[in-house]
Amino acid sequence: MKNLFNNTQIAFSLKSDTELDRAYFLFKLIDNQPLVRIGTAVTNFAIKANLPVEGLIRATVFDHFCGGVNEDDCIPVVDKMFAKGVSSVLDYSVEGKEEEEQFDTVLEKTLKLIDFAKEKKAIPFAVFKPSGFGRIDLYEQVSLRKKLTPAEEDEWNKVVARFDKVCKASYDNDVALLIDAEESWMQDAVDSLVEKMMQKYNKLKPIVFNTLQMYRWDRLDFLKKLHDKANAEGFHIGMKLVRGAYMEKENERATEKGYPTPICVSKEATDENYDAAVKYMVDNNMSVFEGTHNEASTDFLMNLMEEKGIASNDSKIWFGQLYGMSDNISFNLAANGYNVAKYLPFGPVKDVMPYLIRRAEENTSVAGQTSRELSMIKAERNRRKGKI
Repeated sequence: MKNLFNNTQIAFSLKSDTELDRAYFLFKLIDNQPLVRIGTAVTNFAIKANLPVEGLIRATVFDHFCGGVNEDDCIPVVDKMFAKGVSSVLDYSVEGKEEEEQFDTVLEKTLKLIDFAKEKKAIPFAVFKPSGFGRIDLYEQVSLRKKLTPAEEDEWNKVVARFDKVCKASYDNDVALLIDAEESWMQDAVDSLVEKMMQKYNKLKPIVFNTLQMYRWDRLDFLKKLHDKANAEGFHIGMKLVRGAYMEKENERATEKGYPTPICVSKEATDENYDAAVKYMVDNNMSVFEGTHNEASTDFLMNLMEEKGIASNDSKIWFGQLYGMSDNISFNLAANGYNVAKYLPFGPVKDVMPYLIRRAEENTSVAGQTSRELSMIKAERNRRKGKI
């Protein structure tokens, strides 16, 4: 089915010639690793020094990868994509906060996103990142089962209460909720907490979704054990499957602290692990949100669906990509009747910059990602100029 992803007219139907040129320019820059490093350093300096660069950032990288500075800002983008059959997952992409007040702000944002999703068919999921609800160090201590001080205990209870509040709101409003994955050293605490939420709110159907980063070699076993527990206790599993976003950080930390890396030995091993998890979930009739920019993985799931006679629009299966990337996958899938949702990041320009920098760095480190984007954009520019 791979030829399905080559239709650039469908892929870029929402982009004007100017937006297509901007995309070409951006990916050309991202394709150059030294430039990404320099650009990152300069941007960080400019923002910290309060230089007037927000307008420039907004007109280039921000508008390509983000929906806007707030929820309302995103609605024109949401509506435009939905007209082509592509749904949106509004993602408040503010990272690295440490204060209780900031965690409560993210909580309120997430509750607002659930309200948005309830009212809008184009927004089928809400989402949050666990580090938006509590300190990373605290999650790590809980993951290591360290004894918490009374103050830390109180702090952790607030984290649990935030999780419960959004999961209950999702349940009450019948809105599926994606909970993103984090670094391995804090993920055990997240997994344990999300499992409790699944036990509580997924009795009738999957409302709460955890995320598995399949570049971790232990995740398939984790999924199978959770499945056994779900069968025994009578709750449903919803999972977002991704390859993972913190590989270099994970490997460096494992070397530095002298423990075996949680990351698969090779890209091939990760791919096999990913496909095995997809197959296990489909074979066992679970709800899967396949988050990938990989055409082979997308193809794999489509073929599985065909083999098992699963309709392309079956509500249990969703394909997801990030806004500003892999439009050839998203829009061609939607044009063929599959459920597709783009993660649509938003937030104040300055606060979203860590997310954008990670996206740029990720593109330079994923072999072939940027060159594929460039070749697709180039093909569409040529098509519009009548060269194809």
